[in-house]
Amino acid sequence: MAVDNRTAVTQFVLIGLSDLPEVRYPLFVVFAVIYQVTLLGNGAILLAIGADTRLHTPMYYFLANLSLLDIFCPTATVPKMLDNLLTEQNSISFLGCALQLYFLVALAGTEVFLLSVMAYDRYVAICFPLRYSLIMTKARCVLLTAGTWVAGFLNSLIHTVSTFSLTFCSNNRVNQYYCDIPPVVALSCSSTYVAEMLVLVAGGILGIGAYLVTFVSYIYIISTILKIRSAEGKRKAFSTCASHLLVVCLFYGTTIFTYVRPSSLQHTPARDRLISMLYGVITPMLNPMIYSLRNAEVKGALRRVCCGRGSLQAA
Repeated sequence: MAVDNRTAVTQFVLIGLSDLPEVRYPLFVVFAVIYQVTLLGNGAILLAIGADTRLHTPMYYFLANLSLLDIFCPTATVPKMLDNLLTEQNSISFLGCALQLYFLVALAGTEVFLLSVMAYDRYVAICFPLRYSLIMTKARCVLLTAGTWVAGFLNSLIHTVSTFSLTFCSNNRVNQYYCDIPPVVALSCSSTYVAEMLVLVAGGILGIGAYLVTFVSYIYIISTILKIRSAEGKRKAFSTCASHLLVVCLFYGTTIFTYVRPSSLQHTPARDRLISMLYGVITPMLNPMIYSLRNAEVKGALRRVCCGRGSLQAA
């Protein structure tokens, strides 16, 4: 009888962004700056929306939740990545890896659902402007937002339990700079069929469902905009839609490529790290600029908050 001498894994080793010592400090500076810009940009949006009662509308309420997600999501991975760049100790405990994966997947899932809710909000605003205040009541906005957070965290709990119920043996090198489902599942020495199918089926159904809500909403939005006779009205509506669609396409494209596939497929770890960096680090930094920093109402609110005067600059 063969003796099973496999050793249970108690910690994982995260593969860093680069093995070259000379680029560690430049990478640390770059990502520290990106992280600070992300915190400042999204924090400014939250401050403006909270301080200005004119921004207490459903659209900005959902935007405030998006800013919270864009603060929390990189916070789940970037501080550990920065620590690894400085210390060159890329290990993370089994529990730490599970917690990192749980919060990352939960926040990413919540953002998927929130983007679809934001698309629905724009659909109601553009297609039913006279009934908007009756449909998007405060209670309904709170219910929709709470639903996105609960769904995101419950979905993540299922995936986290499924992933870390697997058996892990001697191989503990995660081909990513943080703990994520595909690279962690790939390390298991037991059958990963159920975990992979759960990602494909549950992730696919929820992700595609949220995407369809967004897609159908914009079909109706574009159809309604095309019927607007005012060229200026069309331009403003299309500008708002373009900003939202840009973020949706970037976020959905990277997350679907990362999650909705079996981990057994051949792929390049360097490419995976680049793509995950787009949705996990770069997109949260860009969202405040795309959504709000070009918005006159938000910029006006920021001026009033920072300067304490409402008429610093002529409108």
